[in-house]
Amino acid sequence: MEIRLVLPGPGPAAQDAGSLCARLTSLYEDGAPAVECDVGAVTTPDLGTVEVLARLRLAAAGRPLRITGARPPLRALLHLVGLVELLGEPEEREPPGGVEEGVQAGDLPP
Repeated sequence: MEIRLVLPGPGPAAQDAGSLCARLTSLYEDGAPAVECDVGAVTTPDLGTVEVLARLRLAAAGRPLRITGARPPLRALLHLVGLVELLGEPEEREPPGGVEEGVQAGDLPP
């Protein structure tokens, strides 16, 4: 059973991180096997929102924390700062130049 932690809208500020992390820690200490962090109310995300999410991930200390309800502006911001993995999505990266993703038998060297 997942327990929900709802982030306030229109967006949590960096100074909210301490109380939200304390709430998350309390949920785990009270026996929550996993926590769903609902960010659906976040309509104007900023770097304070990013800090809150990053600190929540750290406070989870490896325990299951799933972030749900992210709207396009928050997704875009997390992609921009390289923290899209907070949403459980892999970051899309291009392979380094000159590196082949796969080699087939009989391929000629470049």
